[in-house]
Amino acid sequence: MQDIRVVTDFPRKIREIENLWIPMPDGVKLAARIWLPEDAEADPVPAILEYLPYRKRDGTVERDALTHPYFAGHGYAGVRVDMRGSGDSEGLCKGEYLEQEQDDCLAVIEWLARQPWCSGSVGMIGISWGGFNGLQVAARRPPALKAVVSLCSTDDRYNDDVHYLGGAMMCDNLMWGTTAWAIAMTPPDPLIVGDRWRDLWEQRLNGNGIWMQDWFEHQRRDDFYKHGSICEDYSDVEIPVYAVGGWADGYPNPIFRMLEKLSGPRKGLIGPWGHKYPHFAMPGPRIGFLQECLRWW
Repeated sequence: MQDIRVVTDFPRKIREIENLWIPMPDGVKLAARIWLPEDAEADPVPAILEYLPYRKRDGTVERDALTHPYFAGHGYAGVRVDMRGSGDSEGLCKGEYLEQEQDDCLAVIEWLARQPWCSGSVGMIGISWGGFNGLQVAARRPPALKAVVSLCSTDDRYNDDVHYLGGAMMCDNLMWGTTAWAIAMTPPDPLIVGDRWRDLWEQRLNGNGIWMQDWFEHQRRDDFYKHGSICEDYSDVEIPVYAVGGWADGYPNPIFRMLEKLSGPRKGLIGPWGHKYPHFAMPGPRIGFLQECLRWW
């Protein structure tokens, strides 16, 4: 496997905000980690949002450190937000791709666009869950959202995801259901939320629910799966979409459909990768994917 050169010197000096609270309309606060140029308030930059339930303090911390500082050093604000009811954020996460998740993301994008260090333009990047909700939020058409990079995701939550295949339950339905449930039930970091950590944890244990139950109760293609499937009306997505995946991943097919069906600017990339970002994916060869993202932004 070839070596990928790691860049540590950037055109702009960066600073990191370890945690910043983003208020939601109902009073719940979401936890964000932000990297941005030191001079962003004097020279505002677009924001690039990654919005996930996978715990920014430990679950994706290594991956985030390989991605968002690079964007910040090249004139963007890299923003990693824990979804409601996950990581260090308040509230409950009762399932995947719910309307509440999308509504919160719209509020996050609006908040980002108003910050003095932001130019008013926002992009979204994400893999798997973060690739799904990037497409779903694009279909909601928030004015500040200008482009999306969606990796290892789908346009069709029923026919091309991990739950059912031709009406038959897939093994991944159980594997992913238990894994996602375990992640959702973990506590926030006391170093971020302080003495509230135990109360927030108990709220999750009692309120986040067992997501698999939803999947078991919806064996056929119904409104549960139509929600969040942009294939129901591709015209809802008008902004540019860069769809990325790997031949060793479970989501190569949606890329071709989106290239055919989306009406706005779109681009596709499939390489010899699994369910990972291409700049550190296994198997290789890896590519300089962050440079490719800069060209897209």
